[in-house]
Amino acid sequence: MTDLPLTPLTRVRRLPQYQTTDRAALYEILDGSLAATLAIVRDNRPVALPVGIGRDGDDVLIHGSTGSDFFRRIAAGAPVCLTVTHLLGLKYARSLFDSSMRYRCAVVHGVASVVPAEEKEDALLALSEHLMPGRAAEVRPMTARELAATLVLRLPLAEASVKDNADSAVEEDDDGEDRAVWAGELPLRTVAGDPVTSPQTEAGTPVPASIRRSQLVASGGTV
Repeated sequence: MTDLPLTPLTRVRRLPQYQTTDRAALYEILDGSLAATLAIVRDNRPVALPVGIGRDGDDVLIHGSTGSDFFRRIAAGAPVCLTVTHLLGLKYARSLFDSSMRYRCAVVHGVASVVPAEEKEDALLALSEHLMPGRAAEVRPMTARELAATLVLRLPLAEASVKDNADSAVEEDDDGEDRAVWAGELPLRTVAGDPVTSPQTEAGTPVPASIRRSQLVASGGTV
């Protein structure tokens, strides 16, 4: 698959010129994020929770506790909506009405499936490699009990939309606004701070390579 299909759920109605159906753009947004907002309707009320994510081909991997009612409902077939947003900056126009944000976002609709037990460890390792690159090689293997307590879900990227206004103008040339008022953009980005060692860690234990990798990833603007 290359282009994202336009459906009643994925067609952008507000400022549609910023929608792209390029599947590569969807992958880039998902691969550049560590977290997303996952929403369902539970007992006739919307519920949305933050979750860690990682893409595996044409699926998004999500994990949670087998004891979670939220995740059990998703595993049972509740339709979900997953949203990822990269906030790139604030657009300061010459009026509050015209002020806005620069962003790239993806919205995925679908029904998730449970990763089978025999595939669960590999899926969790793939998710871990996205969230904390290289960390799995530095710590002990997962135990059978930990695997049993973890639910891993696959959400297919079959119905998704991408909206990208990163190159949108702050103002129009002939908008009639007072040019003596400052207008422009305040760029925003996420960066990793310095590692903070746990007080229970043995004195002199070096910061592992996985932390340095994660710092590079975050500093590259992928969080």
